[in-house]
Formats: sequence, structure tokens, C-alpha cells
Amino acid sequence: MNTYFRPLTEMKLINPLIILRILSTILLVATLIFLPCIPVAIIYDESPDPFLWSALITVSVYLFLRIATRKVDMKKMNIRDGFLAVTLSWIIFGVVGGLPYIFGRCVPSFIDAFFETVSGFTTTGATIIPDVEILPYSILFWRSLTHWIGGLGIIVLVILILPSLKITAQQLFSLESSLKEKIHPKTKAIGYRLMFAYVGLTVIEVLLLYIGDMTLFDSICHSFGTIATGGFSTRNASLTNYSAYTQYIITIFMFLAGVSFVIYYFVVKLQFSKVKKNEELWFYFGTVITAGIIATCILFFQADKPLELSFREGFFQVVSFITTTGFITTDYLFWPSAGIILLFVLLFAGASTGSSTGSIKMARHFLAVKNIRNSFRKLLHQNVITQVRMNDKLVSEKTSNTIMSFIVLYLFIFLIGTAIMVLTGLDIETAASSAASALGNVGPGLGQIGPMFNYSGLPEFSKFILSLLMITGRLEILTVFALFSRSFWTI
Repeated sequence: MNTYFRPLTEMKLINPLIILRILSTILLVATLIFLPCIPVAIIYDESPDPFLWSALITVSVYLFLRIATRKVDMKKMNIRDGFLAVTLSWIIFGVVGGLPYIFGRCVPSFIDAFFETVSGFTTTGATIIPDVEILPYSILFWRSLTHWIGGLGIIVLVILILPSLKITAQQLFSLESSLKEKIHPKTKAIGYRLMFAYVGLTVIEVLLLYIGDMTLFDSICHSFGTIATGGFSTRNASLTNYSAYTQYIITIFMFLAGVSFVIYYFVVKLQFSKVKKNEELWFYFGTVITAGIIATCILFFQADKPLELSFREGFFQVVSFITTTGFITTDYLFWPSAGIILLFVLLFAGASTGSSTGSIKMARHFLAVKNIRNSFRKLLHQNVITQVRMNDKLVSEKTSNTIMSFIVLYLFIFLIGTAIMVLTGLDIETAASSAASALGNVGPGLGQIGPMFNYSGLPEFSKFILSLLMITGRLEILTVFALFSRSFWTI
């Protein structure tokens, strides 16, 4: 039948009631994650009111939406509903997650609360709070918990939403067919296994940090930030004043958090052959080692720092930037120019697909390098037939073009974001690094948002734009941009 003569019931683009039903579930999740903060407030003799009021508001809206959508048929959900619901979910989290900051009078405005919350849930780690050490323990716990929940978000997404879209486990960590890994036939099953790995890494890090010079509270908060690759700290100077032992432990776990959780699944299943042939893992490892050695040499030879300190500071900051965690152990703005340039470049790195990290990610960089190499081969040998392979699988030309298009689009959005930041009155150094940091979900940057500063001095419009960049980066750009495409809203 011709599209123009299809019944109106078949021409529906989106299902508002289905989207509201999904958002009601998001509000229920938000209500539940407020609850752990209440005992923390009681333990430290603080008022639990910010979380009680926040939970009351969210559960009330949840009940209203649940009743209003009680007759909705979720089987009618389509891919458009999924894209729109996922994007709106992150915005809803940003709005309701800011309620404790507002009720606790920890931030001066709604935009600041929204920025802080979006930064938490997207695991960016950029903060607008000048002095976090004066915050109540319960609020500090909430900040770190938003990281941990946000890093877990991809797994929750798998368990709650993807089954409704009939998306299989193989499609979990990449939309590119060449990058898919067949790990388990049931999406929920793999979701729970990944959650087990996520929780397990968190518990192990908490114990190791507690053995060192951190309190149990600080160990939990920093572990939440590490495994989620977030970066919120309970200290204004982040990890600068902690011992070398603590800094090494967090360096190791930041690196581990940058590994695809599919790899941990293979390790648990003793499928080491699949680990061995995972080229992205070894490309990630090689990138970290190479960049870490370069940073160490820069600090040792140009900054005249002792070798051990150069090694520790260099590798910590490199791993922190590549994994988009954002913890710091030093004011790197005092590094030699070569070191600062290195860190700025690493804002665009990202770790493995299937991890909680942001930015472009290693698989795309790896395939881009292979495509560039093949292009040079064709220039030298015009009749040669070149193929791009990854993990022993042939990568189609369509997939290669999609990945290259993603990288170009990513850089284009970075440039647009930088231009907007400049128009709001920021200097070019601050503007470029804030756009790159927000889009890559990294956190710290250069200039006015350097490691010893924060985002509180930025104009409110800048904070709003950066919040949108965080969400866009977290959703890997294409999910958000699909909403603005003509085909999304046409039949």
C-alpha cells in the first residue's frame, strides 16, 4: 500500500503514552536511589529532609504517570520511542537528581543543580561547587552515587529498556556489526553478569583503599568515582594529598574501569582466547603505556621531577584522561607545554567500547588508523585490494564509513561547542577544553577550569550548553542527533 494512503493508526511516529510509561520507570529508579542517602544522613547526624522531599516528589510524579499510562501496550513500542525515551531519561535524571542540592541549599540556582547532576550521571565529574569539603556527608555520598549509578546506566538500560526493543545482547556495546561480541543469548542474563563485574570491582577497590590512608566513607566515594570513570572527589584537591599507595591503586582501577566489561565476562568464563584476540584491548593497553611513558619523560627531563614522581604523576593523569575519569594528583597546568598538549589530545581518546568511559573510544581510533593506513597503501599501489579486519572479523566498508563519519561529527560538535563557549565570553583555552571535556565526559580542563579550579565562574548559559554536551557525549552523539533528523519525524 502506498505510504500516503496508510491508515492514521499505522502512521504514528511516536507513542507518547509509552514514552511517559518509560519515564515513570526512570522516576521510580530515581526515587529508589535517593533512599541510600537517608541512612548516611542519619549516621552523620545530618538532616535527611533533602532526600525525603526529593523522594516524595519523584514518587508522586511516578504514581501519577503510572496511573495515567496503566492501559498502555508496551508491545507497540518502536525504535523511535526508544531513542526519544533514552534521551529524555538523561534529562529527567538531571532535573530530579538536582533536587537534593536545591533542598539542601548546596547550590545557588537550578542551572547549577542541573549541571552538577548531569555531570554526575554522565560520569563527567565537572563541578560547580567551589568548596566540596563543607558539604554534608549525605550530599557528598549523593554526588558519588550519581556517578556509580550513571556508570551502571548502560547495564540498567540493557535490563529495563533494550528487551522491549527486541535488541539482543550482541548489539549491547556497539552498533557496528564488526564490533559485536556474542556473549550470551539472553539480554537480561548478560546485563546481570555485567552488573556483577561492576559491583565486584567496586567492592575490591573499596577494601584496597581502606587499607591505605582513606576513611571508609572516602574509600566508597572514590571507588564509585573510579569504577564509573566519574571523578567526583570528597576533597577540593582531589587525590593530590593522598599517599602514593592510594594514587597507584586508583590508577590501576581507572585502567581496569576502561576495559570493556565483556572482557571480564570472558575472563570469568575462562574464554582467554577471546581476550587474547581482542585487538581493542591491546590497542588500549598500548596507548596507555605509550602516552604514560611520554608524560613520564616530559616530567623527568623537562620539569626536573624525581623519576618515581614523574612516573606516578605522568601515568595517573594519562590514565585519568584516557578513561575520562578526571581525578587529579597534581596541577598539570604547571607542566611543560608538551605535557599540557598531550593531555589536551587525550581529551579525545576514550577507553574501550563496553566500558563506562566517554569520548571517541579506542575501537574507533583503531579502525580509523587502519583505514588511513589502507588509504596510503592505495596511493602507493593503486591496484592493491585492502581489507580492514578487527578481532579476526572483516569490517565492511559501510561500517568503516560510519565510524569515520562519527569521528568527523564528534570533532564538528566540539568545534561548534568551542565557538559557543567563546561567544559567552570565555578565552579560547577555556572554551576549547570545556567543550572537549564535556563532550568526552572527562571533567577537568585547561584555563579557568584547570585542575585546581571549577566551573562555578562560568556564565549560566555556558553551564547549560555544557550540560547538553555531556548528555550528547554520553549517548554517543547519534542517539541525540537522530531526534533532530528529518527521517525521525517523517513516515
